[in-house]
Amino acid sequence: MPTWVNPKSSESRFGMEPNRLSALCALLANDPVRLEALAAVAALTLPDGWIGAGFVRDAVWDHLHGRLRSPPTGDVDVIWFSRTRADPAIDRDIEWRLSAVLPKFAWSVKNQARMHHRNGDRAYESAADAMMHWPETATAVAARLHAGTVEINAPFGLDDLFALRLRPTPAFVGERRAIFDGRVASKQWLKRYPMLTIPSLPASP
Repeated sequence: MPTWVNPKSSESRFGMEPNRLSALCALLANDPVRLEALAAVAALTLPDGWIGAGFVRDAVWDHLHGRLRSPPTGDVDVIWFSRTRADPAIDRDIEWRLSAVLPKFAWSVKNQARMHHRNGDRAYESAADAMMHWPETATAVAARLHAGTVEINAPFGLDDLFALRLRPTPAFVGERRAIFDGRVASKQWLKRYPMLTIPSLPASP
């Protein structure tokens, strides 16, 4: 399964809708504040390193709601993957380094090679594999800057993100559904983004 796509391609090689991919890359590339954050992370050359979650998601939802571009709110979630550097102290050091360069952001750095312990999952194999165990499909999207080009990591694609659908990932459809519902309520997404919808789940057989 692919972990990233190159927006320079004339078509999506991985089944991702090319117009949405191009739109997302352009949205981030034309956002000076987000581009600054992406450049700071790129400068660290973290293995399998990305910025994900609300950093990408909220940029799209704000745009689709016709709002003016605004800087990220809350944490700027940096994810990366290295089994040999899984000490939490390394994440804290990376946060310090990023804060020294761009103190205006609330940096949160997590090496996904150790996050399966916190989440009670099997060991993850990559950043994209870890993202498949995040609660919402629209949140499981990340970006990075590589050789001056924005690249996108979206293991569930971009359809739900651009269709303004709040859908739990497969890992949160069953007994973990309450976690998804709690996040929707606590983050007040439906109030902040009134065009969002939550699709009904199919009835159990």
